[in-house]
Amino acid sequence: MTPMVYGNSPRKSNRYCLLELSLGKFRNVLLNQTNPEEAVIRNIASNVTVVIFQVHAQQSDNPSVNSSGTGVDKGLVSILRPQQSVCTWYLRSLVASQVLSTAISIPYMEKDPIPGGCNLEFDLEVDPNIYLDYTLVDIHIKFAPANLGYTRGANPPSCDSGTGQNSRWRLRYDVYRYFLPENDLSEMVLMSHIQKMSEVQSIKANGIKMLTLTTDDKTNVYFSSLPGQGVIYNIIVWDPLWNTSAAYIPVHTYACSFADLVDNCSSLSKLSTKVFFTALAVLGLFTCFFGHRFWKTDLVFMGFIFTAFFFFVFITRVTGLGYDLRLTLTAVAGIIGGLFLVASWWRSGSVLLCMFVIGLVLGFLFSSTVFFTPLGDYRVFRDDVVFWVTFSSVALMIPVLFVGCPRILNILASGIVGSYAVILAIACYVYTSLAYITLDLLRRVLNDYFSRAYTNVPFQTNDFIILSVWTMLALSGVTVQLRRERSEVPFPPHPYLTWKRERERRSTNVLDPSHHIPPLRERIHNKLLHIKECFQKEQPAGERTPLLL
Repeated sequence: MTPMVYGNSPRKSNRYCLLELSLGKFRNVLLNQTNPEEAVIRNIASNVTVVIFQVHAQQSDNPSVNSSGTGVDKGLVSILRPQQSVCTWYLRSLVASQVLSTAISIPYMEKDPIPGGCNLEFDLEVDPNIYLDYTLVDIHIKFAPANLGYTRGANPPSCDSGTGQNSRWRLRYDVYRYFLPENDLSEMVLMSHIQKMSEVQSIKANGIKMLTLTTDDKTNVYFSSLPGQGVIYNIIVWDPLWNTSAAYIPVHTYACSFADLVDNCSSLSKLSTKVFFTALAVLGLFTCFFGHRFWKTDLVFMGFIFTAFFFFVFITRVTGLGYDLRLTLTAVAGIIGGLFLVASWWRSGSVLLCMFVIGLVLGFLFSSTVFFTPLGDYRVFRDDVVFWVTFSSVALMIPVLFVGCPRILNILASGIVGSYAVILAIACYVYTSLAYITLDLLRRVLNDYFSRAYTNVPFQTNDFIILSVWTMLALSGVTVQLRRERSEVPFPPHPYLTWKRERERRSTNVLDPSHHIPPLRERIHNKLLHIKECFQKEQPAGERTPLLL
């Protein structure tokens, strides 16, 4: 699925299909391996000094070589000679099947900076491409520094002749990101939207500016990975002296593979993940509306979440077990943690420990939501110490604020956390950015270098709908519980202490009918005798006493 673009004709003689292009206009083309395309631009104006040609396809990615580029988002810079008015490029696919691609050539003048003009790292002499690598955790983009523009026929400015205002060191790099529509992996959608991220003005109009780099900064940036969500990145290099700009070649990713048979872009969630979060959602939905009434079930749910989170972090950090096994062990540990929380309340009779755990669970969700906002991308929070101190302080604020009204805290926690469990289950079947409220926290705990990644996510129609569902569930659950429990005791009576008091009452109050109930041993003996009588043979009716002589 990978197109290849050549700056000059390949050695092998082929029959080419002529593709006439116009500067600044996109053209869709079907590429194949057997019939390459010859892309030609004619009548180039004399004030144009550089033409950047780019071609985009959806899938696959390979390295570039020599004066050619191979990949899904590739481009070449053509430095025009004096009097040159025609440019030619050659396109072909590396696979036999047809590949839908879109191509464009963009002109730049002598005062415009040249993207990739000071390349010392990649294969092309002048490399305007952005190189992208991704994992399930983060996305890494890197690019070659730009050079100052110059007239036709002149020598390019030196890349290492000082760091003053007359050198390339005055250039600035604005990094932009653009999200494709959620849950749409079609080629035509990509082809239409990548056009919005190819030229300077359209990038500024449609993209989200993430950061600005100076020449002193490293030319690489990290972002959080969003598997299954299409994202386009591009960089605008700006010359503040002439107030001119030029764009690099946009690059896109879905942070997943289209070719894999299992866990590909169309089916990202594993079966184990779906089972785990679906079961958690069922319990969470019950807790959302009935958590306070069914106190022990509420404790199991909150204890499960608290224990499962920390156990999953621990087992991932210290072992190399597979994901499915780790998730299974996490579920077992969560159940044990929930039962332990119930047992601790059963024995002690105090709700303080239980409410502290419940408050921490709600506090962690609240703090994660705060850092899910653009606040989380502030540079100060890239320091792990600052981040974790701030995060912990916000999380602990919840149980501290509600220390005097534990019933309100429990109802709020069961309503909000229980309804969010439903959202996590929905995310296993339909993409939603709301899942990253907690997923980004888990990534930061598990990965030492995740702090360098920008974590903002798209918020589109699908997310607004699911956010409305979350809000409706949470408000409904909290309202129902507050109305039902307003005339009840704050918490159910402790069963162990209730049994103990009842036993003492029976042993001292002789007027209580239950005081005269026989001991358990005697009751069991009488029951056994009654059962034995049921199997005895019935005696015949009549006189049983022998006659006296």
